[in-house]
Amino acid sequence: MNREIRQGGAVVYGGAEYRAYCEAFAQYLGGGYAHAVNSGTNAVYVALRALDLEPGAEVIVPPITDPGGTMPVALIDCVPVPADAERGFLNTSADHIRASLTDRTAAIVVAHIAGYPVDMDPILDLASERRIPVVEDCAQAIGATYKGRMVGSLGTIAAFSTMFGKHHCTGAQGGVVFTQDTLLFARARQIADRGKPYGALGNPANLIASLNFNQDEISMAIGRVQLAKLPRALQLRREFTARVKAGLESTDGISIAGDRPDCVSSPWFLMLRLDRSKLRCDSSEFASALGEEGIDGVQAGYPFYPTDQPWHRDALTAGDEPDRYVLPNAHDANELTVRVDVHEALGPAEARDLVAAIEKLVRHYGR
Repeated sequence: MNREIRQGGAVVYGGAEYRAYCEAFAQYLGGGYAHAVNSGTNAVYVALRALDLEPGAEVIVPPITDPGGTMPVALIDCVPVPADAERGFLNTSADHIRASLTDRTAAIVVAHIAGYPVDMDPILDLASERRIPVVEDCAQAIGATYKGRMVGSLGTIAAFSTMFGKHHCTGAQGGVVFTQDTLLFARARQIADRGKPYGALGNPANLIASLNFNQDEISMAIGRVQLAKLPRALQLRREFTARVKAGLESTDGISIAGDRPDCVSSPWFLMLRLDRSKLRCDSSEFASALGEEGIDGVQAGYPFYPTDQPWHRDALTAGDEPDRYVLPNAHDANELTVRVDVHEALGPAEARDLVAAIEKLVRHYGR
C-alpha cells in the first residue's frame, strides 16, 4: 500500500506481487506454471475449461467433495459423473473410476479430501491408457506428498484453494491453477482474464468469451508472506495429528485415518473412524457429544455428495434425466466418520484435551 501511495498508483492485478507469488508457488511445487485466481471454485473452473472439453462430455468427479469442486463441470456444459470411494475412505480409487468410465468420458477430477493423497499412480496409468486428462483438486491438500511428489504436480493440471480456512491463504478468498504444460498455462491465463490473447502473437483482441477471475495485488502480497509460513504450518498440523493418533492407539472402538505408504498428508481435518461393533452410537451422536465436551470444529462425516445437489439431480443431459448414481462406499465411510478440524495453532495441550474427550466418550458409548 505504501509503495502504491508513493508512486501515485492503484491496487491492480497482474503486477509485481502477482508475478513474485506465482513464481514462488510454482517453485514450491517443484517447477511449472502457476496462475492465481480469486477462488478455489474458479481455479477448478479455469483448469477444466483449459482442457477445451466437448459440450455434453462426461467428467469423472469425486464421490465426496465441496460443491465448488463439481459445479464447474456443469458450467462448462459437461456432465459430472461421480466415482465411488475406496472402501473405508472418502477418496476415490482407480478401480471405481474405471467402473464409471464410458466412451463419453473426457476428463477425470480427483480430490485429495482432508489433505490425504489419493492413490494416484493407478489413476494416472488408467488415464494414460485412455488418453484422458487428470485434474487434481488440491483445495484441501496443499503440501501433501505422494511417493515423494507434491500433490498437484501429478496430473495434467491442478486447482488449489487459498481461502482463509485453508492451510495457506491469500486473504479472504483465492485459488491457484497450476500446470507443467506451457500451452495449458497460456489457455488458463486467457480464460482467467476475459479471454485476453495471453501468449498469442499478432492478435490484440479477446480470443474467447470468459470472465474476470484475476486475483489482486494485495492478496498476492499476503500470499507471498503466508506461502513462506506454509512449511512450518504443515509441520505443526502433522505434529498435532501424530500426538492424537499416538494418544488413541490403545483406545478400542475408534481410530484415526492415517497416511498411505510413501505418502505424507497435509491435514485439513482429522477423520475419526467409529467401530459400530464396539460403540453404541453413530457418527452424529459422537460428534454432538464431542461438541458438548468443548471440542470445536466437529462434524459428523463430510456429507457433500455431488449427486445429492439439486442442480445435479434436476439437470437434463441430452434430453434425459441422468441416473441417480449410487455411492455405497462413500456413504458407508461417511456414516462412520467424525471430522475434527485441524489448524497450526493446536498444540500438545489441545491434543491431550481431544484424546481425553474421545476416550471419555468411548467409555460411555462402549458396548
